[in-house]
Amino acid sequence: MITTKGLTKVYTSRGREVSALRGVDLHVREGEVYGVVGTSGAGKSTLIRCVNMLERPSAGTVTVDGVELTALRGSEHRAGRELRAARSRIGMVFQHFNLLSSRTVQENVELPLELTGLDRTARRRKAAELLDLVGLGDKARNYPSQLSGGQKQRVGIARALAGDPKVLLSDEATSALDPETTRSILKLLRDLNQQLGLTVLLITHEMDVIKSVCDSAALMRDGQIAEAGTLTDLLATDGSELARELFPLSEFGTGRPGGTVLEITFQGDASSQPFVSQLARTYQIDINILGAAVETIAGRLVGRMRVELPGSHQDNVVPIGFLREQGLQVDIISANGVLA
Repeated sequence: MITTKGLTKVYTSRGREVSALRGVDLHVREGEVYGVVGTSGAGKSTLIRCVNMLERPSAGTVTVDGVELTALRGSEHRAGRELRAARSRIGMVFQHFNLLSSRTVQENVELPLELTGLDRTARRRKAAELLDLVGLGDKARNYPSQLSGGQKQRVGIARALAGDPKVLLSDEATSALDPETTRSILKLLRDLNQQLGLTVLLITHEMDVIKSVCDSAALMRDGQIAEAGTLTDLLATDGSELARELFPLSEFGTGRPGGTVLEITFQGDASSQPFVSQLARTYQIDINILGAAVETIAGRLVGRMRVELPGSHQDNVVPIGFLREQGLQVDIISANGVLA
């Protein structure tokens, strides 16, 4: 649904060139919620603004729903009309709501419909349907100043849906909200994704957002994609930086000198298997559990455990092989007191 290839954006500031994006390749499948995470300055906002052509890339291509937007130029000619039509199928939700204070909630939602020339009766009917969809049917006559932050963001989402988009872009839509409100907005985005078949691309600096709502994710650093994939695949990938950020065990110990410390990741059916007791009985070894946690990530039960086995790595080759044969991901954290 969304594909970028070699996407590059260079700004000129005080005679110097600054590269915000450096050859970004991204693929978002139809119907998924895809998160892009990274620290400030990583290029996330520039990326999402290039996807809907609020910023024109310096190089590379952007294709949304089969239309290569970068091939269309904004002008009075046919290509300009095609670009506007393509952008109308992309909804955008902003961090700071961008609501007009002089308009009621309903009038804010109607605004994009006014710009398309839709008649007043049809506008009102459509806006009322959208406000019901986001749970604000009773706030239609209120003004933005009378709403909470979460309610304002719901109005912003309703407005973004006014053009019946196939794609919804979210630019740090929850970063200004408290945790409880953030959870409710994320649930709304997931519900809209499922009810309307929306493809959602969101950017965030919060790993909890990725964990709670996304199917796939990409880690951005210095204008590039450092790592990307479905959350399930990432969690099953040895050495995945995103997986470690999604499910950190850094607070747990690294064991005692002379032992081998393993980090075991299990998903789905494997989470119900008593593999620790099986390992202890089969090989008659004492296992020291240093820490464990279980969470739901992308709607799937995922667990991670850090254990210490007595002896060196070489002494534990067979037990480690046994764990991997059970479908578990096993990472060696340290052996003989030396970090791997």
